[in-house]
Amino acid sequence: MSAERSDQERLESRARLLPEEVAVGSADPEAQAEAILAESDTREESRDGAPDTALERRTSDQTVTPAEPQD
Repeated sequence: MSAERSDQERLESRARLLPEEVAVGSADPEAQAEAILAESDTREESRDGAPDTALERRTSDQTVTPAEPQD
């Protein structure tokens, strides 16, 4: 099976809306599927390469201590 065929199958599969997507509607399920799969591929290739993703790396001493319960 070629990669192109595999991509087409992925697109067709993702373009079938989930029940919650059907509930809110979609003007163009295929375009929506293309965008979702493109972002997914980007995230898969590089966790730091996803659009609008800002990863924060903190050590345990940089975390907030939970507040004490008040009576």
